[in-house]
Amino acid sequence: MLSTLILKELKSILLSPKFTATFAVCSLLMLLSTYIGIQEYRASVKQYETAVQLVDQELREKTDWMGVSNRIYRMPDPLSIFVTGITNDIGRWSSVDHFNTVKLRHSSYSDDPIFALFRFVDFTFIVQIVLSLFAILFTYDSINGERESGMLKLVFSNAVPRVKYITAKFVGSWLGLVLPLTIPLAISSLLVMLYNIPFTAHHWLSLLQLVGISLLYFTFFMALGIFISAMTKHSNVSFLLSFVIWILLVLIIPRVGIITAGQIVTVPNAAEIEGQRDSYAKDRWEQFKEDSEKRFQERQAQMSGMTKEEEEKIQDDNMWTVMVMEDSLRKQVERDINDYSVKLNEDLRNRKAVQEQLGFILSRFSPSSAYQLAVMNLAQTDIYLKSRYEQSLLSYRSVFNQYTDKKQKQSGEAGGIRITMDSEKGFSFSTPREKGTLNISDMPRFEHPQTNTLFPLLDFGLLVFFSVTAFAGAFVGFLRYDVR
Repeated sequence: MLSTLILKELKSILLSPKFTATFAVCSLLMLLSTYIGIQEYRASVKQYETAVQLVDQELREKTDWMGVSNRIYRMPDPLSIFVTGITNDIGRWSSVDHFNTVKLRHSSYSDDPIFALFRFVDFTFIVQIVLSLFAILFTYDSINGERESGMLKLVFSNAVPRVKYITAKFVGSWLGLVLPLTIPLAISSLLVMLYNIPFTAHHWLSLLQLVGISLLYFTFFMALGIFISAMTKHSNVSFLLSFVIWILLVLIIPRVGIITAGQIVTVPNAAEIEGQRDSYAKDRWEQFKEDSEKRFQERQAQMSGMTKEEEEKIQDDNMWTVMVMEDSLRKQVERDINDYSVKLNEDLRNRKAVQEQLGFILSRFSPSSAYQLAVMNLAQTDIYLKSRYEQSLLSYRSVFNQYTDKKQKQSGEAGGIRITMDSEKGFSFSTPREKGTLNISDMPRFEHPQTNTLFPLLDFGLLVFFSVTAFAGAFVGFLRYDVR
């Protein structure tokens, strides 16, 4: 009997005009988003490879190690084809040298603001918004609609257990509504292989887990529609109620949670951090300038009363020592500024982490937020992508600066000026390495953050809890439902 009821429900779903419309819309959106995502990924890879080659060429064309700056670009991830996350919101490159702080700059949306306005339609958006809405539209009248048509009363005029009926209703609807998700996704996977996108075993596993979580998210909204239908007598009431609850869960609660966390835990913005750093740097350089002038005046005072020849001899003897000392003090100022910047950024990250954790806790009252956080975590396009890259860049910055300092010392390029002394010509100044280019074959290379994805057990557990709770509510509500 259970199989008969499931087949009856499945047949009813597959032959309905709503199924045809749902399948057509989902197929079109999913295949189009996958194709566009593939093209965007290939273009990003091409830009990345070109940019890396240009940076290497610029470094090779340098003639001295003084002030050498590297530029690190963020490597595109193929999983962004399906889950864009914050990939387009954060910067694509960062300067790495003694003078600039590590910061990802020039995001895709900053270069093309129109895409920031309309955003990118990816697999996550289709499941989170489109399919969840279709699940509600399919199931809002699954119980009360049959009561209004008299079908429910006719079915239970026979010896049909309510437990089997509600189970068949759920299983049949689930099987029928999963097809608009799985078939286009299978074709999308074929497109990925046809275009030779470099998917590793790790990427395929993450994609498989992504599909599983998407099905679980979809199951919740289908169970929610059946639950609301089993709690109301009229389909027009359940439609309105289902739509309002969908808006709250998908559009309102996630945003309210983040806004509330922002009000509870305040975090300085980027402009304030830059202002503090610039103010500290200005004070340190002014202090260095004042101290340098004092040291100059002290040296002048020591030579007071000497003849001109004696002054020139002392200056000649001490010039190199003074220059080395001033250069050492200047580098100390740079280190102090860098240490202060690191401290500011670390404090900012800590406060942001507290705010983010609170925002995520509050927003997870919505299954939509739990789903989005889960799939972004699987695709490594989550909110921590920026911090992972900048942490790796900070580590690389230390190694790179040590390398350039070592090379500069080996080549004798102190301060970028070479001073030679001749008994006849006196002192002469020149820039070192006026001919020739740098050899960067042994330069340390940046290692991109490793994709060590952990399965999002918390969000998966929440989606299981939401789905089971919705189905249990539908089950209990139908057992007490008046079929007349």
